[in-house]
Amino acid sequence: MVAKSILIVEDDITYGMMLKTWLGKKGFRVASASSIQRAKQHLEAEGADLVLSDLRLPDHDGTDLLEWLRGRGLSIPLIIMTGYADIQSAVKAMKMGACDYVAKPVNPDELLKKITEALEGSAAGVSRQVLPPVRGNKGGNLAKEGVSAPVPFESDFLEGESEAARQLFNYVRLVAPTNMAVLINGASGTGKEYVAHRIHRLSKRAGQPFVAIDCGSIPKELAASEFFGHVKGAFTGALSDKTGAFVAANGGTIFLDEIGNLGYEVQIQLLRALQERVVRPVGSNREIQVDIRLISATNENLEQAIEKGTFREDLYHRINEFTLRMPTLKERREDILLFANFFLDQANREMDKHLIGFDEKACKALQEYHWPGNLRQMKNMVRRATLLATGKFITLDELGDLQEAPSLSLSAMPLRNEEAEKRHILEVLRQTGNNKSRAAQLLAIDRKTLYNKLKQYGIEH
Repeated sequence: MVAKSILIVEDDITYGMMLKTWLGKKGFRVASASSIQRAKQHLEAEGADLVLSDLRLPDHDGTDLLEWLRGRGLSIPLIIMTGYADIQSAVKAMKMGACDYVAKPVNPDELLKKITEALEGSAAGVSRQVLPPVRGNKGGNLAKEGVSAPVPFESDFLEGESEAARQLFNYVRLVAPTNMAVLINGASGTGKEYVAHRIHRLSKRAGQPFVAIDCGSIPKELAASEFFGHVKGAFTGALSDKTGAFVAANGGTIFLDEIGNLGYEVQIQLLRALQERVVRPVGSNREIQVDIRLISATNENLEQAIEKGTFREDLYHRINEFTLRMPTLKERREDILLFANFFLDQANREMDKHLIGFDEKACKALQEYHWPGNLRQMKNMVRRATLLATGKFITLDELGDLQEAPSLSLSAMPLRNEEAEKRHILEVLRQTGNNKSRAAQLLAIDRKTLYNKLKQYGIEH
């Protein structure tokens, strides 16, 4: 087999020689050029299977080489590398067709992985999926895995670069290929459902259904029907047969969000279904075998619920073969600007706007805020700011909620006993004239969680 050829375009001769020697030892045929002009000459004369180019070079930028390749119809994969904090240029390079991006100093294992993926993609005649760009600003950074991805579903989310994020998604990749029941524990808005989707997509069941149920929104009397289905006439209102979530998810994954809200009787039925892998639709004598993988999520302490007698201990052990703890956004400060820019890109597409990023004061405020509502709060705030912004950058004027939520948020409360929380919710409802949407915003929780709290504390709504 003929060795693949790589052209290194790097004006730091020592650094370029080091890369050339290392890649040569890995079995590649390697040439080097110290400028864009020399790179063009080499490519015209000898070609290459892949180009590894610095972003900044003496005569032109690496993006000029991309334009030159595109202008000649050459589909040579190009990986950009840079030590500069010039994120917008890196994003521009990705938009123009660079297949990947690496930061200096280059991690050898990471670089080799990216080179291999780029060459395999080129050989197969396909290009890698490019995510919406993470737009740059003075406080920004570019996620190593947030720019390009080999599968489309990753375009809906950014993992992040913080140590907490790395640890979480290392565990996700570890447990995904197994059939273990996973319990995802974390505060509201931390991205529990995305992680459940991620586990499914990385599992052997990826081609089968993923069915999500919000246990907090199901009326107690209809829970069994939602899970297991019913036959026509089984109860008042059962006008036709209904397929339950377990049968709909057969062969795939079922995700039970806020599982701690299930009533005790439904917990018993759920435990039987998980133990015996059979379900019986309400009103039917027929049992249906099911093959599902269970992922559950909660923002409650289920061990305390067990002590109170509101959650079955045997069910807890059945759903908790592997636990994932979702970090809060304030525990992953390095990711704040990455996510802010990521959500800005989503909002730009949704509203057909073209904002560049956040100005310096806005970046500082985003980083210093404690984010009681986590990623969901940030996404909502960025969407609102995108809608309001009239310039090219989002400013503090559009991020007004940053100044309002801290003093009222549930997550900021010094006391978390139930009586104190109930009083706090009542006070916020009073301040907002019983406006549930505004109260949920000031409490830094979503409306679903607020209604669950109202139900929990017997507050009329």
